[in-house]
Amino acid sequence: MDFDSGLTECLPRLRRFAHALSRDASDADDLTQSTIERALIARRQWQPGTRLDSWLYRIMRNLWIDTARSRTRKARLEAPPEAGSNVGVDARPGMEASIDLARVMAAMDRLPDEQREVVALILVEGFGYRETAETLGLPIGTVSSRLVRGRMALLEMVGER
Repeated sequence: MDFDSGLTECLPRLRRFAHALSRDASDADDLTQSTIERALIARRQWQPGTRLDSWLYRIMRNLWIDTARSRTRKARLEAPPEAGSNVGVDARPGMEASIDLARVMAAMDRLPDEQREVVALILVEGFGYRETAETLGLPIGTVSSRLVRGRMALLEMVGER
């Protein structure tokens, strides 16, 4: 698979991961766009035969870390913005699946960043422990413990425990 078609194929998954990181639809769109832009500029740095998706997730995570740091600095210098609207799912009456999804997404939003990253990559995107560890630059044991704590917290928040 060539770079361009691989990039196109990864877009929906990148968008989901961006939403898991940012917890805001417009921030997720911006983060996805910045990731694609950065990947296109640095396309020669990607080595064919390696996992393009892992490389893209690493770019996205690094961009998000930079964005979070920038916002923290900005928040110290400026007055806080008005409370934003909650991002949610349009829960139509009688659609239990939508209600369950909204509960899980709200619970994901309340997870600590470290747990949310691991849960999003492993449980939502289907990455393995080793791939997640490499993508996030963490030992496998740390990934495993964050996943266990994240799962337990999610189950407790959605009332399954």
